[in-house]
This record gives sequence, structure tokens and C-alpha cells, in this order.
Amino acid sequence: MKSLVINQRGRQCANILLLIALQMFLAALGGAQTVALPEPPQVRAKNHVISLTLHAVNEKGRDAFAFDGGKVAPVIRASPGDVLRITYFNDLPGKSSETCAVNPCMDMTNLHFHGLAVSPNAPQDDVLGMLAMPGKVLHYSVKIPRDHPPGLFWYHTHPHGESHRQVLDGMSGAIVIEGMERYVPELGRLRERVIIVRGLSIEHEPNVAELKRQVDLSPKSCGGEAAEAVEEIFTVNGVVRPRIEIAPKERQFWRIVNASADRYLDLELDERSFEIVALDGMPLAYHEPEAPTRSANHLLLAPAGRLEAIVTGPPAGTRTALRTLCVDAGPAGDPHPEMVLADLVEPSSGRASSDPAPNHEHVLVDRPPSYKPIDVESMKKTPPDFIVTFTEDKNGFYINGRKFAPDANPMTSVRVGTYQHWRIVNNTGELHPFHIHQAHFLAYAENGVPHAHPAWLDTVNVPSRGNSDVILDFTDPIIKGMSVFHCHLLNHEDKGMMAKILFK
Repeated sequence: MKSLVINQRGRQCANILLLIALQMFLAALGGAQTVALPEPPQVRAKNHVISLTLHAVNEKGRDAFAFDGGKVAPVIRASPGDVLRITYFNDLPGKSSETCAVNPCMDMTNLHFHGLAVSPNAPQDDVLGMLAMPGKVLHYSVKIPRDHPPGLFWYHTHPHGESHRQVLDGMSGAIVIEGMERYVPELGRLRERVIIVRGLSIEHEPNVAELKRQVDLSPKSCGGEAAEAVEEIFTVNGVVRPRIEIAPKERQFWRIVNASADRYLDLELDERSFEIVALDGMPLAYHEPEAPTRSANHLLLAPAGRLEAIVTGPPAGTRTALRTLCVDAGPAGDPHPEMVLADLVEPSSGRASSDPAPNHEHVLVDRPPSYKPIDVESMKKTPPDFIVTFTEDKNGFYINGRKFAPDANPMTSVRVGTYQHWRIVNNTGELHPFHIHQAHFLAYAENGVPHAHPAWLDTVNVPSRGNSDVILDFTDPIIKGMSVFHCHLLNHEDKGMMAKILFK
């Protein structure tokens, strides 16, 4: 179904015109006409405590995080055992002029720490009870377990009914849990890049043709509602089609998050491959120490999905792009055409861009956390412990025939210390990404066919008129209390496709 249009012309105009002005300025100086990949600010622990202050603000019709005098959300770098303390002020207007999935917009806000294995209770990852209206403040204190796996996670706003608007505006940032080099030692010597891909609405912009040309937007459709106009392009670390410097044969460690509110990425590097290290913040070697990496020519990344991979620089003089291929989101899905995200270029100095070597300022445990093997084969043969069914109609989106209600009882409960086999059924005409807070799961089959590469994820694509089978890990003793699972097309979540789960 057509995504809810929530960005007004003024909001996007300000962003796009700023980007174009900057690129024209560089061209006037005789430099390249594209912007080098910006590096977001980073915050680290002091004495195992990470403290920062965020403000939710609105400027020229666009919601954003304000941090340290700027409007760029920081990358939060934590180690297992650290405590993350965030003071979050809601400085949004008392009366919103925006359009939300559920009107009227209240300009309420909060934070979700996507993928982290932390408590769903306040003052940690509580998206149900911790909500700030304009003028209010939230105080988060999130304890990262000492045995937490390393990887890429992210934070974003999660107020039911308004999450799509805020995330589309860019209210998100990356979280890195340090220690990945304990699984793949080479990573400690490589240049690391945190790459945050967000959707940018262009539907009402006067310069749509120029923006489409800039990202080489393909006119070809591969599915979806073909009559719909393309509503979004992608930005990378806040800019359109930046340059990523990498020397020929240089190996870099890329950590990519699909931070879009409702768009899929089928990531591809021209004539190159990704040497995958982790998916959705879970190192491949955590469950399979004998197979710490695997190669892929492209990877479909759901909204909220993360890819961590080693990338090798192309030969000198080669034109190479990081792009998203066309994604068929089903006969009722939004269009997801092919476009270029960024260009790979040689460093201007001619030297490897990883010089000087990265500085890993964190404390690691003596050995990497290891996973106790379980008999997943026998669990695959059992009937599902629970079935999640996605449906939709002109009035909204549903799980098992019910819309989410803040005062509803949990749809299901699970005993901490167990595993469960769930089947996610999609009875709609479009692709849906299933996400559950606090837990990872093994996605092992689609439409009854085993995956060639089963993976531990926190967000999985469920095909139109099809299903996905997963085995959920509910063994973490820290995860107790009320949480949620939902479709991570946030427009759908806002309109009802979410339900509660009680960990007990």
C-alpha cells in the first residue's frame, strides 16, 4: 500500500537545497562535485559510563536530534559491561503542524535501542511506558551485559503513531558494541566506516528530476504498484551519493545500517563482493566459530537490518559504486528502484585511507563470548509454538486480526530460559519485515524451503502471501518484562501492526 506522506515541502527543500548548494560550491572551487562521506561524531565511555544529552527539535518543519550544538546524531561506542546514560529532552513544538499515521500528531517521543539484549523495563529499552510529551525529559540508563556480543546496533524514536514520521526525518543513530576483532582478528588493523543509510522523501520537491539523475535512479520497475511515483531516494550519512575513499586492494571494515523508515536495500558493489562478518549485530562466528565470514555479491537488507563486512578496494582507474538493486516488494508494495548510494574513489593522497591505523579504545574480555549449541534440527521438525499472521485492509494493519492498543494485554508470553519455533505468515500483497525487541532468532526457512545460509537476525523479511520460520532465543535471564514485536515498515507499525509479548 502507498506509504503515508508525512514530509512537507519546506522540510525537504531545506535539506536538499543545502546539499546541492554545497556540491555547487565545491564544483566552483574546482573540486569534485560530490561530497566525501561524512563521519558522524562519536561518544565513548569514561570509566565504563557513556553519558550524553539529546534533544528532539524541529527546524523548518523537520524533526531531528540535536547533539553537542549540531544536528548530527552521534555514533555511540560501548563495550560489554558499560552503562549508557542518555538525558533526552523533548523540545518539539507543543502543537504539531505535521501529519502522522494516527492524527493528530502529539509530538511525543522516546528512544528504542534496536537489537541490544537489554532489559525492556524502565529506565532501559522501554518503548511502552517511557514517552515524553513536548517540554518533558526522559532519563535512560541502559546496562550493556558483560557477555553481550559485539556488533552494529542502532537507536531511533519509537512513539506509537509517530515513529514513521520521526525516523523518516532522520531521528536515528548507530550503536557499536566493541570487540568484533576477537572473532575476526584482521578487523583490528582495518579502517572502519559506519555507514547510515536513510530514506529521503522527494515526492513534493521541485527538483525531483535532478535528484533522480544524481542517484542514477533506474526507470525500470521490478514489482510493486507500478503506477506509483518513487517517493524516496537514499542518503548516506546524511548526504546524497557521497564519495567513499578506498585505495586499490585496500581492505576496509564497513558497518552499514538500513535506518530508513520503510525502504529495503539490496546492497551491491559493482564487480566486488562483501565478506560478511556479522548480520543484525550478530557475528557469524558467535554461533559458528568455524565459519567467521562468508562472501556475497549482494544482500537484501530490510528496514532496520545491518550488514558488517570487509570490502576490498577496486583496481586503479575503475568506476565502482555502492548501489541498491531493484527490490520487488510484492504486487501491493511500494516501488524500490535501483539507484546509486555512493561512489568508491581512490584517496587523493594515493595512500591507503586506513593510515593512521584505527584506535580501538575499549576493554575486551579475555575471550569472545561463545554460544552454547542447541539442537535446532529437532526444533525445526516440531509444529510452531506460535504463529504471527500479518494482514491489512483499508482501515489499517493487523497481527492475528488485532490492531495494537497501548492498554492491550500481551498477545503471547514466553518463559525465560526457553527457545520457541515461530512461523510468521504474511497474508498481504506486500513484503513485510518482522522484528522483535530484545531477542535474536534463527531464520532458517521461507515458504517451507530451507535457507542456503540460515542466519541469526532481529529483523527478517516475510514474503508476500508466504511465511518465514524462525527459532527464537528467549534464554537471556536479563530479558524479563513486557516488550513488543511488529512490522518494521514503521508506517504499518504506527497503523496497528504491533503486539505485546511478556517475557516471564
